[in-house]
Amino acid sequence: MKRVAVQLPAGNEAFAKAVSIGTVLVRAGYETGIVGGAVRDLLLGKTPDDVDIVTVARPETLNGLFDDVKLVGASFGVSLVNSVEVAAARLERRYLDGRHPEEVKYADSLKEDMTRRDFTVNAMYLDLKSGEVYDHVGGLEDLKKGVIRTVGDPVQRFSEDYLRMLRAVRFAARFRFKLAPDTFRAIQQLAPCCKKLAGERVREELTKMFTGSNPAYALELLRTTGLLKVLLPEVDAMQGVTQPPEYHPEGDVYEHTLLMFRHLACADLRVAWSVLLHDIGKVATRSVEPSGRIRFFGHESVGADMAFELLERLHFSIADRDSIVSAIRNHMRFASVCDMRTAKLRKLLADENFPVELELHRLDCISCHAMMDGFVYLLDKLNEYADRLILPEPLINGNDLKKLGIAPGPVFRKILDAVFEAQLAGSVTTRGEALEKALLAAENMSPDKVQ
Repeated sequence: MKRVAVQLPAGNEAFAKAVSIGTVLVRAGYETGIVGGAVRDLLLGKTPDDVDIVTVARPETLNGLFDDVKLVGASFGVSLVNSVEVAAARLERRYLDGRHPEEVKYADSLKEDMTRRDFTVNAMYLDLKSGEVYDHVGGLEDLKKGVIRTVGDPVQRFSEDYLRMLRAVRFAARFRFKLAPDTFRAIQQLAPCCKKLAGERVREELTKMFTGSNPAYALELLRTTGLLKVLLPEVDAMQGVTQPPEYHPEGDVYEHTLLMFRHLACADLRVAWSVLLHDIGKVATRSVEPSGRIRFFGHESVGADMAFELLERLHFSIADRDSIVSAIRNHMRFASVCDMRTAKLRKLLADENFPVELELHRLDCISCHAMMDGFVYLLDKLNEYADRLILPEPLINGNDLKKLGIAPGPVFRKILDAVFEAQLAGSVTTRGEALEKALLAAENMSPDKVQ
């Protein structure tokens, strides 16, 4: 066992609140400490986000010591004391489903509690009696070396909760640490078990990786451990799918996506997943012309459909799913923005998903041919139309067309679209001009519709 003194963060309200609660427990005779990520971050010189307490006091004891106590995890002995999470030290045994312990027993010391935790760097505690960090599992050394290692046998730890394999990758990516060799091998061995995890649990872990500070490193760890093939086979399949070198000197489809992730850090969820999935349709659409030129006709539409199914599998919200799928389906239209008509361009700029699609376009370009003309052009147009990004109400509607004597039918929408495009382009500015434009459009499209 190792002990080390630490400087408590000054001015940190959450930490001070936790220390205050812990001090009450210590004075009452219960071994108590601040545990887990807060201690790890403190040792790394970072400000802890969440501060959790572990104590040998049983949940029922807390009611006699504090006024504001709420039991929030009865089966795990977790309570909220003055809004701070306080967990009873425990031992867990007999995991049968790779997620829930079949049996939970309370521990008589914090040392025992540390031995059932996931990784050594998360299994140290700040003893609130001595003010020192206690390490019974080698966490200090692993933190110093930059290693993510399970507490005890990695196969046993991961078999207890398969999600721990994803957490291992997430922590390694977050801190730019390595996976210990035995931990890495255990993930490779047990990776297929992650198919049993609920989609939303997988989604949450992957999203934290891809929106974190090192998404490319996370993606590579997922690939090399075999987790990518199990959880995101559509992405794993991009490996070895070669592309035309004149447009993609960086390499195959996977390498292109990985490079985009290297340019990405702390991204929005929708941007990160759009980047990850934007080219998954290339696997199924790749063809080679007699000249040797590689093509991917319609990969954006195929990829959008594939992404829809994948995002459904991971239980994304409808809003996030639709935004990501739309960005994938539309990402090739950015290649022709410099030639777009004014009306079409204004619609593009006004689209609520445009910020996601623009960032996807930027990352796409800088990660292959590096031709940024379209991106710069769009920035200029954003500035030019800064006061007109919200589209105006159409000058006329279907009722106006009826009054003009135009019979309802499929041509209605075409006429209204033609008039609205002229309105956006500035060639039609008044209601009278819009009605004249509608009559002219009706005659050109289908003269027999005018009575």
